[in-house]
Amino acid sequence: MLAYVTRERNGQKELLVFDDPRHPATGTQVPAGRLDPGETLEQCLLRELDEEAGIRDAVVVRELPPPDRPSRYENHAFEVRTADHENADTWKHVVHGDGDDAGLVFRYRWERVRPDLLLFNRVDPILEEL
Repeated sequence: MLAYVTRERNGQKELLVFDDPRHPATGTQVPAGRLDPGETLEQCLLRELDEEAGIRDAVVVRELPPPDRPSRYENHAFEVRTADHENADTWKHVVHGDGDDAGLVFRYRWERVRPDLLLFNRVDPILEEL
């Protein structure tokens, strides 16, 4: 599951992204995660946004086309809006929960949505849908 959190700023659509200073080779990312047993896609999305970014008021705008990248997991992508942190241009968040990334500090920022924005070190065709 991938969360493409967007906002409008000065007539431009922006995307919430983060970097993990302890794992710079991963590149700039969007919040993502895997389903827990018995969890729906929306429950997973909301839990991951809370754990990874401190976002607690997310609203699903729409499901996006599935990511075109190899994965051993079934992937889903969603465009999401939130008022949490909408006015903050940058922030740090300590990941909580019991996942592999618990305790890591992610550095969040908003980037203008554009075709050359690299996510996970590659051009992401989903950005064309935003």
